[in-house]
Amino acid sequence: MSIINLNEISLNVSRGIARIGEIYDENWLERSSLKAPEEVVKAIVSAGAKIDIFTFMQTLSEASPKYGYYMEWDNVAVIRLATFDEWWAGLPQATRKNVRRSAKRGVNTKVVEFNDELVKGIVNIYNETPVRQGRYFWHYGKDFDTVKRENATYLSKCDFIGAYLNDELIGFIKVVYVGQAAKIMQIISMVRHQDKRPTNALIAKTVEICEKRQMKYFTYGKYIYGKRTNTPIIEFKNRNGFKMIEIPRYYIPVSNRGRIVLKLRLHHGIAGLIPVKLNNYLIDVRTKWYERKMKGEEEGGNGN
Repeated sequence: MSIINLNEISLNVSRGIARIGEIYDENWLERSSLKAPEEVVKAIVSAGAKIDIFTFMQTLSEASPKYGYYMEWDNVAVIRLATFDEWWAGLPQATRKNVRRSAKRGVNTKVVEFNDELVKGIVNIYNETPVRQGRYFWHYGKDFDTVKRENATYLSKCDFIGAYLNDELIGFIKVVYVGQAAKIMQIISMVRHQDKRPTNALIAKTVEICEKRQMKYFTYGKYIYGKRTNTPIIEFKNRNGFKMIEIPRYYIPVSNRGRIVLKLRLHHGIAGLIPVKLNNYLIDVRTKWYERKMKGEEEGGNGN
């Protein structure tokens, strides 16, 4: 992944069979600040940028297709917000129990200032374990200055909500407010405190804050990533009231290569051609490999 700057437009460009560009941080920008797709394509062509396909999504408030470009359905995990009580009443009993359990076990959630103390707590969470959700955790091993710099984005329109056990930060959410939507940029809790359900408590606290801010949507990334529909994270989102909303995603070919790749439907790369069962098998193999690797490193560290 690389970033290309074209005057007032910054694009993330991924490499593969085709070089696909999308607006940098598109998900965190107000719609009014984004250029029309025609302007972006014109800027790419005028600059001779090495991009084959430009892609963009509509917003949650634009669920019906409005452009004539090639389109596929993308998805977002969303809670449609009305009141906290309405959201709470719609949760499974097990989820409500987890939120209550968190409070009974001493977890306190609150909005916190972005300062050095918070950053130190985030560093501790990042460095707890090198593997999360069956893959290498890319924040693991980062130093204080790196963590501070990476988390210091959109401070004028975001909240950090911390989960504390006594005075220790054991989890946090960074939520960014974009129009009528509150969007989770990051949510993470310590593995060793999972029994205290800090992540459930953080979700509940954020819904409470969203109600006060009169947000219409609360989003948690995609509901489904790739082809796998039976992951623990999907189950967690569902149990906490997030539902899948499909939104149009468009692909506009910019080069001859892009036109050919899009016509052959190869814009998702080789991974897009892998059958679902084989894809799931490969993910399981990767997860088990990381688990064995981490176990071996722990045993080695213990002198075994």
